[in-house]
Amino acid sequence: MPLLSNVLGFSLFGLAARIGQLGIQKRNIFDNPGGHVIAMVTFGFAGYWAHQWDERAAVLIAEKRAQIAERRQRQIEATEAAAAVLLSDA
Repeated sequence: MPLLSNVLGFSLFGLAARIGQLGIQKRNIFDNPGGHVIAMVTFGFAGYWAHQWDERAAVLIAEKRAQIAERRQRQIEATEAAAAVLLSDA
């Protein structure tokens, strides 16, 4: 569902951009409907790409967090081992 909403949202934004462009040029918005389709497809693809990028970024962030947690755990264990050695020597 997020993919569909992303693609549709970007497509509607592309349509609005196209209509705004024609409004600035003071041209009829019904003059060339193919331009509307091209704008919607282009922006829809941008929405699809943004969704895929967001999903991949979430995976990379989760992997990095796991690596950081593992590194912190190893550091805590090493610190505890060093403290145990110091306490046993005293």
